[in-house]
Amino acid sequence: MQRIFGVLFAFMGLASVANVSAQELDSLQYLLPEVDAVEVVLPVSATSAAPVQQVSCEEMERLGHDGVADVLKYMSGVNVRDYGGVGGLKTVSVRGMGAKHTAVSYDGVVVSDAQSGVVDLGRFPLNNIAAVTLAMGLGGDDVMRSAREYSSSTLLSLRTLSVGKTMTNIELKGGSFGYAGASLFHRYKPAGEWGLSFNGNYLRSDGMYPFELVNSGLVTRAKRRDSDINAFSLEANADALLGAGMLDAKIGCYSSERGLPGAVNLYNKENRERLWNRNVFAQARYGCSIGDFWELQALFKYDYNYSRYREVSANYSSGEQVDINIQNEMYASLAAACRPLQNLRISFAADAAYSMLENNFENSKAPRRFSSWLVAAADYDLRRVRFTASLLATSVVDEVQGSESMPSFFRVSPSFGVIVAPFGNDILHVRASVKDACRVPTFADLYYLRLGNVGLKPEKATQCNVGATLYLSGSGFFRNLTFTADGYYNNVRDKIVALPTMYIWRMMNFGRADIWGADASVSMRLALSKKVALMLDASYSFQYAVDVTDVSAKNYRHQLPYTPRHSGSFTMSLENPIVNVSYLLSVVGERYMLPQNTANNRMPGYLEHSFSLNRSFVFGGVGLRLQAELLNVTGKQYEVIKNYPMPGFQWRLSARVNF
Repeated sequence: MQRIFGVLFAFMGLASVANVSAQELDSLQYLLPEVDAVEVVLPVSATSAAPVQQVSCEEMERLGHDGVADVLKYMSGVNVRDYGGVGGLKTVSVRGMGAKHTAVSYDGVVVSDAQSGVVDLGRFPLNNIAAVTLAMGLGGDDVMRSAREYSSSTLLSLRTLSVGKTMTNIELKGGSFGYAGASLFHRYKPAGEWGLSFNGNYLRSDGMYPFELVNSGLVTRAKRRDSDINAFSLEANADALLGAGMLDAKIGCYSSERGLPGAVNLYNKENRERLWNRNVFAQARYGCSIGDFWELQALFKYDYNYSRYREVSANYSSGEQVDINIQNEMYASLAAACRPLQNLRISFAADAAYSMLENNFENSKAPRRFSSWLVAAADYDLRRVRFTASLLATSVVDEVQGSESMPSFFRVSPSFGVIVAPFGNDILHVRASVKDACRVPTFADLYYLRLGNVGLKPEKATQCNVGATLYLSGSGFFRNLTFTADGYYNNVRDKIVALPTMYIWRMMNFGRADIWGADASVSMRLALSKKVALMLDASYSFQYAVDVTDVSAKNYRHQLPYTPRHSGSFTMSLENPIVNVSYLLSVVGERYMLPQNTANNRMPGYLEHSFSLNRSFVFGGVGLRLQAELLNVTGKQYEVIKNYPMPGFQWRLSARVNF
């Protein structure tokens, strides 16, 4: 507790010194825009035919989120897989479907990894993110999207900032366990019809946080090893009005070196594995309107990924094992939308991607994959009822040097959604949706050394959702209230799992899962006085996700591994002229680390309490924002993944200058 109060007093001291020097400022000027920004976003979730959750940059700042994984942790139906520390791999599973069923879209272009099928969310900094949107099932209500965005069960969209003026943000961060970071965002926007922006980020942490290892009553205290990270990213963006349309282009790179912390046990508390990642990408988007009838969109992206993995061990004759993987992908998309009737909007999109993987393995198969997606979608909007529907065709063809490849794959996947306003206003909406989706096996599933299996079938999934939303707004003490409740059923077939054969493990289609669940969330904004506002948000998720593969199996109708039956979150923010304070609570129920739900496989639930404090000032034309974060203030030791302990109490301080 002394550490907690020490950080609090240090932050208050900084705020007091800055307040003496600052010009007198009415805090309401900064309070009300944040509340209004939240109100603009809320109807997106209230009027969607399928569940959509969105968090704006104002909300992320208010709650002190440090990464995309932090944002998702407080959404309903979301299970973030975290291997611990700043440098630990972070992925997301939505409604029990698994991380490979979630697509990540960055400014409208899907981020892909043909090798593993998952994207590490830790690589996306938040300093240039305008909004994080999670759309389940239908992927959103806007039919003018690329065909690839229609193909996944869940779509996570990251939209970057695009401000209409010249500005610069510089931010410095520091915290526990050697955490240090710096970021620079500069936007150059002349009076003309074009603009440029640059964004750079640096992050490092030694990750040496303490933890306790308990074994038969014996408590061993140690520090986490091999959890360090050094990472930086650079990105340049350009936008310009060209004729009747807008061109957005970006080029970026990401580089990281990190330790890979292994599972800890009584005899092994450190791991001698390291991973280097290098990513370079370039993408462009052009969208335009032709009269009042047609809309056109074109996308292009080139993506290069290099990874180097090294393990030092006496098990290898040379003393180490080094794996190098290089991915190249070229992707293009064309889409068009029209309005044949006033209330009807129809879109068509055609996408294609060519992916290549090369590595230094002996007898490397060097797979190549040509993927294509064709979609037709429609949105019919009446005054009280809106219908959305789509029909997606997916085709995948693999080629492998001197070896057998996966058979060519083709599938047609329909989806349908309806939302009804029974009283003809925006207060209450009732919705229902159904979607067919599939996940094609990754290169690692098919061709990785002795583990791969070229006979794998793609996973198929059916998603059904029924829900209702309530939205109320006011202008006095009560600003707004949003309540959502959804029940869903997901059925996953031909689930891809690793199973032991005679001597080795192989990837096989062996699973079928039934997932029943319910999500509920409530958000409320209150104006306590002219300069004081209170914001409350809560969510709850129930998941009955069970294996129904084999009636005679010991794990029949047992909960899927690492899927809590109960989870939820609560956040409360008090904005005032002195110091804005936010409280965050994350609740995760018990889970099981293996398919059999036995006492030995049980992982206890946990609660994580955190606080965030911030204050903004203006010195002439320069803005200063100070923030302090106190994470896991009770020092609770818990594990998201078995034998991968998470950090206990930690603190972070940041200062940002705007001009």
